[in-house]
Amino acid sequence: MNELFPIFLKLHELQTLVVGGGPVALEKLQAIVSNSPQAKVRVIAKEYSKETQEFLVAQPHLQWRTKDWEPEDLEEIDLVILATNNPKLNQTVRALSREKHLLINVADKPALCDFYLSSVVRKGNLKLAISTNGKSPTMAKRLKEFFSDLLPEEIDEALDLLQTYRNQLKGDFKHKVETLNAHTLAVLKGNDTRF
Repeated sequence: MNELFPIFLKLHELQTLVVGGGPVALEKLQAIVSNSPQAKVRVIAKEYSKETQEFLVAQPHLQWRTKDWEPEDLEEIDLVILATNNPKLNQTVRALSREKHLLINVADKPALCDFYLSSVVRKGNLKLAISTNGKSPTMAKRLKEFFSDLLPEEIDEALDLLQTYRNQLKGDFKHKVETLNAHTLAVLKGNDTRF
């Protein structure tokens, strides 16, 4: 059973630390920036792949340093992502992160993770996060492609209209929820001609 609790983080308001400079770190950085273009991220690695370095240079708001990881690197950090192939370093950073009550993701090591990075479907303001509970990132990617193709490009227009309608609703909370549920269902079934 998947007991993960899905949340969406405001990474532009949090400080994320990524440790590692290879292809896995690049994948994590690309996911962060594509979902939160103004995310506050610090990257630390002893060395960087050419592709990772090019990506970092193209993202001037990201901070990165070429150096060994040190415990002080966890100061003023909210979230940690480890993308190294050094099991000893991963264990050390994880242990210290836990002491500091920092959430941590260790790439390809589900047992060491407090959270997983999901596969994300994005259409305008709509985001769907997909999790396989760490069992199959490949399946999550295939589902992402499926839902991305399935959702109409006009979904953002429908969201804007529903927001406008929601803002105009009068009455108590229960009435608003019932009314919005009915209109949302009509939109999803294609029965609301305004969308």
